[in-house]
Amino acid sequence: MGLGHDPCWRGQQVDLNRSRYRPSLRKLNIMEKYIMATNSKPLEGLTIVEISAFIAAPYAGLHLAQLGAEVIRIDPIGGGLDFNRWPITKDGRSLYWSSLNMGKKSLSLNMKDPKAQDIVRHLLAQKGQGQGMVITNLGARGWMSYEALCAVRPDLIMVQILGNRDGSVALDYTVNARVGYPWLTGPAEANDQPVNHVMPMWDVVTGMLAANALLVALRNRESNGQGQLIKIPLADAAMSVVSNLGLMAEVMVNDEERPRLGNHVYGTFGCNFATADGRQVMITAFTPRHWTALVAATQTEEQMQALAASHGVDLKKEENRYLLRDDIEKILQPWFAQRSLEAIGALLDEHQACWGPYQTVRQLVDEDPYASLENPMFQLVDQPHIGSYRVAGSPLDFSKHQRVAPTASPTLGGDNKDILINHLGVSEDDFHALVAEGVVGAVAE
Repeated sequence: MGLGHDPCWRGQQVDLNRSRYRPSLRKLNIMEKYIMATNSKPLEGLTIVEISAFIAAPYAGLHLAQLGAEVIRIDPIGGGLDFNRWPITKDGRSLYWSSLNMGKKSLSLNMKDPKAQDIVRHLLAQKGQGQGMVITNLGARGWMSYEALCAVRPDLIMVQILGNRDGSVALDYTVNARVGYPWLTGPAEANDQPVNHVMPMWDVVTGMLAANALLVALRNRESNGQGQLIKIPLADAAMSVVSNLGLMAEVMVNDEERPRLGNHVYGTFGCNFATADGRQVMITAFTPRHWTALVAATQTEEQMQALAASHGVDLKKEENRYLLRDDIEKILQPWFAQRSLEAIGALLDEHQACWGPYQTVRQLVDEDPYASLENPMFQLVDQPHIGSYRVAGSPLDFSKHQRVAPTASPTLGGDNKDILINHLGVSEDDFHALVAEGVVGAVAE
């Protein structure tokens, strides 16, 4: 049944008008209340509904959950499109799904059933400034459209992630192909083939934009009582980055296209070097101090002075280091090739040069202290059905808020009972009836 009739659960009568949020006449400073309270979780008191799949929207929800918001992810019974996505454990549990849903609550519903749709509407109609917010990257049409949901909460905030701005389908990998980066990535000699990078960069960027957009809309609602719909096309997020970093201007103003450079850094000096023990390091020298430190650590002052004199340039200027990058690389190569990674690291650190070791993910996990429990961002989390392992919380370290410890991801539908009974006031008998009817998933799947 739809809203305006008896609620979908039989025994519990819910006054739909009472359950709608009506803006208070008293001015509330929601950002002061939830963001600026000393010793609280930064987003404590906010409840966000997430109806999503894959990366962008779940990443937004994860970011908000890591800051203390209550994030309720809604999935189909049995799991959505990404529930079994790789990587998976030996017994088929998705490490991908569990990682993107750490700290959230899980509600599993048969979203095709009008009773399940009623549950979503009632969840979004909960009273309070910290309620009535939803993030989705699924089709917000019909009963789930912004206009339809505003019927139960006029000041609803909805963040909707699209593929392309016209509503057509696009994913990170197709968007990345479109914005030019595959022709800038890879070896310099691979001029006739695009090279994809493997990080879903545009999903992550869009997810962070979605979280930011929700908080901006919340601040607006706090000041004037108005909700709004915010659309974020994945392709627009990517194109905004390409524009903001000057790549589009480079073509339009200079009539030039940036060349593919392999591991060299455009416009300055930076590249990789092999070590005596078979490792690789990345070296950068963006600033005069970086450059001075690198030259001092490698004891190449005389060679660099001779190189600069022969070309009549000052190598403390990064554009000159870029133009002479191949010569600088040749001067530095023997120094790295004659030393182990440990020896190189000690000397570069002594001089405060800017560098980093190339590591596999296994080396990151096994060897890097920044990825260990020495870093307070990481905690051991016991994930049901998977085991105990290190998990990162939010990288944000506030001076006026406690760090929110990461917690396990939910089992699919593991919060069904809590959400329906404690959030929506459904009786226990009616909850079990909804499960039996296939409207709500089993308590834990």
